[in-house]
Formats: sequence, C-alpha cells, structure tokens
Amino acid sequence: MSIQGTIELATRGSDLALRQATQIQSRLSDHRIEADLRHVTTQGDRIEDALIQDLGKTGAFVRELDRLVMDESVDGAVHSMKDVPTEEPKEIVIAAVPARGAVGDVLVSPDGDTLNGLPSGAVVGTSSLRRGAQVQSRRPDLTIEPLRGNVDTRLEKALAPTLQDEHEARLEAEENEDVAPPDSQSAEEWFDSLAEIERAALGREVETEYDAIVLAKAGLVRSRLLDAVPTHDLPVETHVPAAGQGALAVAAHEGTEVAEAIHTALDHPPTRVATTTERIVLEALGAGCVAPLGVHATLQGDVVQTNVQVLSQDGSEELTERRALNVESYAEDARGFAADLADRGAAELIEEAKRT
Repeated sequence: MSIQGTIELATRGSDLALRQATQIQSRLSDHRIEADLRHVTTQGDRIEDALIQDLGKTGAFVRELDRLVMDESVDGAVHSMKDVPTEEPKEIVIAAVPARGAVGDVLVSPDGDTLNGLPSGAVVGTSSLRRGAQVQSRRPDLTIEPLRGNVDTRLEKALAPTLQDEHEARLEAEENEDVAPPDSQSAEEWFDSLAEIERAALGREVETEYDAIVLAKAGLVRSRLLDAVPTHDLPVETHVPAAGQGALAVAAHEGTEVAEAIHTALDHPPTRVATTTERIVLEALGAGCVAPLGVHATLQGDVVQTNVQVLSQDGSEELTERRALNVESYAEDARGFAADLADRGAAELIEEAKRT
C-alpha cells in the first residue's frame, strides 16, 4: 500500500530514541514511505532523577507521544516496546512491531569483570528493580545502587572513576620522576587513544563509584557503543529480560491508511507474537514496572516458548518457570500460565514489591 506525501512520526529526543526512530524512518523509506521525525520531550525525560519504578505505570516515556497521535498532530510514534503500557488508549494501535534486536542484558565493568568475577561488596548500578534483584539473586554479597540517565550518561558514570584515577596517575608521573608511569604512553598520547565515550567520562562528576553497571544490550548496539566498553552477556535464562525488551513499536491511529501501510512495511509476525505473549503475562500478573519480573518468549515452530521469572526485591526469593504455549491459542495459554504462576507465589512476590 502506498502513502501520498510525507508522514510525521513522533519520537523522544534522546540519542538512543533518535537512532531507533531513524532506523524506522530508513526502513519505511525502503518501502517508499517517506517520514519526518518530530522530537518530543516526555515526562520521563523531564524527571531526570527519577528511577523507572518511581515513574510507575503511567507510560512516562510514551503517553505524550501517543497523545499527539490521538490528536492527529502526527501520523505515528516510535517507542521502545518495553516502555509501552499494556493498557493502550482505544484510539491507538501498535501498527508495527519490527524484527527484534538483542534481547538480553549485559554487565559493563571498567576492568572487564564478569558477574562472578566482581569482588565481594562491589557496587553495581542499575535503574531497574528486576536487574538489581537478578544480580543479588546470583551475588547477594554485591551492593545495588540506583543509576539514572541515558545510555551515554550511564556508561560515563561507570567509567569515570577508573579513567580519572588513571589520568591523575599519568599526570603525576610526568611531573614527578619518582613516580612510575603506568606504561610508556604520555598523558596526551593516552588521552588521544581513548574512545569518545571515555573522553566524556573523564569530565563527569559522579556521586557514586560503580564497579559495574547492568544495561540492555540492544541500547548499546543501537547507540554503537557495544564495542567501546568491556561487556559480558548475562544469560537470559537466569537474567530474564523485561517484557518487550529489544523490540520497537510503531503506534498509529487505529483504522487509518497510515497504520495499514506501516504494518505492511515493518511488522515482523514472530516478534509480534513473542512480545504480545510477554505483555499478556505482564498484564495478567499486574506487575507493571514496579516489581522485579522478567518474561521472555520466542516463537519456535508451532509453540511459543515462554520463560517467566519473578523475584523479591532483594533477590532472596525467586520463582522461575518455562512453558511451551500453543501458537494457535498463545494469548489464552499465556493468561493461563500467568494464573498458574500467581497461584504458585508470583502474586505474593509482586504485591510485596508494590508495598515496598
């Protein structure tokens, strides 16, 4: 289906959001649909110091973009699927769910440590209750500290202390003959060898020194930062990702030619089935973003393999189960799976998290 003229898509103005929206723009262009991008500052962007769970289930990164779609001020909006509330306005439809990117999380450490290699008492930064609980479930001797900001900011906060210490040591060695330099490079040569993100970290003031941080791998890939920092993949079996993680969603006004055209051009049925399954489980359990819950589904032939993990906030209690859902009835089966999990203790863990 062809669209006459240029459509307009709303997007958040962060670097990652713009990269994601530009990716959608490019793919639409491949299908002869030209799109302009409108940058929007959302509530979640304005509340810079708030953590994800503190923003509640309000769709802090989504609602203002969708409102523009409902008002017909724009033709569509590009979201990270994990940010989209499970209850969308009836006027809005997820017109397309493109093929999913990297789904898991990674551990970023200046020293290249793995999760098992971090020393006891090490500080791990994350903005997510789920990630914090998963880390403490495996390493209860680690300390979790909140971490807020876009991908670049989080990386700079993690890298800053180590890089600043090394820079200071190199300068001291150049000024004092009795101090041995780390290697043969001068401070200037060392600085020139740094990646752009590392140079930015040198000038950042940080209140908390992190030994490692946990981030979504997809964000690093889309920001082209995956190779700029030392990372280790966290297994999705034990660090089950958030519902919709790694996927994008393009919202549009229901019943419009634009929605149909976007769907035809971009929708990836296996990713739609997987993320719909995840969101059904999330909604049925009533977890929102205020409880440590991961759910990951993949379409494999005639079944939807679905893995769900619910934890207490400190990771000391955990319920994890995997189930193969029939692809012909996956929505109904996902609700049944969630009901069984609720009866087995998931509901209690989620309610406890909401009270904390």
